[in-house]
Amino acid sequence: MTLDSHLGIGMTSRRTRERLIQRLRKEGIRDRLVLNAIRTTPRHIFVDEALASRAYEDTALPIGHGQTISQPYIVARMTELLIEAGALDTVLEVGTGSGYQTAVLSLLVNRIYSIERIGELQRQARRRFQSMGIRNIRLRHSDGGLGLPDYGPFDGIIVTAAPEGIPLALVNQLKQGGRMVLPIGADQEQILVRVTRTSDGYEKELLERVVFVPLLSGVQR
Repeated sequence: MTLDSHLGIGMTSRRTRERLIQRLRKEGIRDRLVLNAIRTTPRHIFVDEALASRAYEDTALPIGHGQTISQPYIVARMTELLIEAGALDTVLEVGTGSGYQTAVLSLLVNRIYSIERIGELQRQARRRFQSMGIRNIRLRHSDGGLGLPDYGPFDGIIVTAAPEGIPLALVNQLKQGGRMVLPIGADQEQILVRVTRTSDGYEKELLERVVFVPLLSGVQR
């Protein structure tokens, strides 16, 4: 029995996922592995039941605690930017949130370490991963801005909330040649950036305007 049939979703969900994939292609997402990961990942289980009918719209949705699940285009775009130069072994994610971005990445990399500062969101994400049988994700309840230096260096880092500038603590946890994709900026003046670690620091590419919740410090139980 598939996860969809177990949840009573069936063909309707598969058709809406295909429409989403068509929209992502029109918006410029080209990587077939990324598109297949979006197609395969059941976004409806990462949102509240009341919003499940909107799960495959290309829009952000609230998940409680002042947080959102990113729109599928942004998830696909950040994932594509992260893996563009080749396969990654270990990835650090800052901001587990609902777990949707994490689940998409789990299909594309060997191991993910994901940090969430809000305890209840982390617990919900853990239950979802367990129900899906995902075993290559390691969750941590911690301040994401600090990263996980004991588990690095990482091939890639993805940050799903916006610091005001590039966090050097995270850059320093990249392998040389490793890549970090993140939004930076405040309020409505945010831009998506890809950072590549170099032998003498880092290089950055400014990509497109985005809107994310801010990256906050501290933890909530």
